[in-house]
Amino acid sequence: MIFEEQCATRKAFGLALCDLGSKYHNIVTLDGDVQNSTFTELFHKKFPQRFFQCFIAEQNMVSIATGFALQGFIPFASTFAAFFTRAHDQIRMAAISRAPLRLVGSHAGVSIGADGPSQMGLEDIALMRALPHSIVLSPADAISAYKLTECMVHYNGGISYMRTMREQTPMLYTSTTEFHPGGCHIIHQPTEPQVCIVATGITVFEALLAHDTLKTQGISVTVVDCYSIKPLPEVPLHTAILHAKNRCIVVEDHYTEGGLGESIALALSQNNVQVYSLAVQQLPRSGTSQELRAFEKIDAAAIIAMVHTMVL
Repeated sequence: MIFEEQCATRKAFGLALCDLGSKYHNIVTLDGDVQNSTFTELFHKKFPQRFFQCFIAEQNMVSIATGFALQGFIPFASTFAAFFTRAHDQIRMAAISRAPLRLVGSHAGVSIGADGPSQMGLEDIALMRALPHSIVLSPADAISAYKLTECMVHYNGGISYMRTMREQTPMLYTSTTEFHPGGCHIIHQPTEPQVCIVATGITVFEALLAHDTLKTQGISVTVVDCYSIKPLPEVPLHTAILHAKNRCIVVEDHYTEGGLGESIALALSQNNVQVYSLAVQQLPRSGTSQELRAFEKIDAAAIIAMVHTMVL
């Protein structure tokens, strides 16, 4: 597993599929005519007999994947995160039957940029979290995306969903870093933090930028990469937040409703925790990734401003 200095999580997923396809001969891949964007085209080139082009028919794609799962195959179905909304009835029914589908939604959040709101997956966490026995994963870098793809292979209790990003991101982790559903990684843990910043996916990098600026201002913050949204890593999150005077900022590239912030607020509601959510609240526009994160107030500047409100 060797990556360039910058690599998109969607590409890491495609590379992981190729390696896993050699190891697990019952893996099949289905795609909704966006294989050049989801990077399942890599699997197609290597294992053409195990790749199924479903075209722009996401409902059929999920139904076919369900059939494969019930016949003992390991199906990975992928498209843009936004387009899985078209097949939510089929996904819901697959969840009821405990079919072990592996769904991967790329181009998550406003961070896809110029393509505009019709292409932005902003409801996917809410939709997938609501399914019984589902797991929801949101890697920030290529290494975590690669390793979490293999975690999905081994989850047979229901639907597993991973959201991936369009943008290339730098490496946060090494090949020895471990990942598992229900986990998180604390990237910065100062001795006396004043606030705990919990981020997921692309917003982890905004949180790290905020951390560096706040440090120059004499403000210490914990930064947590919550790559597992469901199951939520309640114990390590609670410990990190408790250590930060029970103050928590959750930042995510997803609508407020049904997202990570709501999940953490609910899980820790009995623990006297202050949870402030920075999430997408305005109808997105077309622009650069950074412009849109600033517009939605989920960038480093918004995090810094919220920290100042809490501690100054």
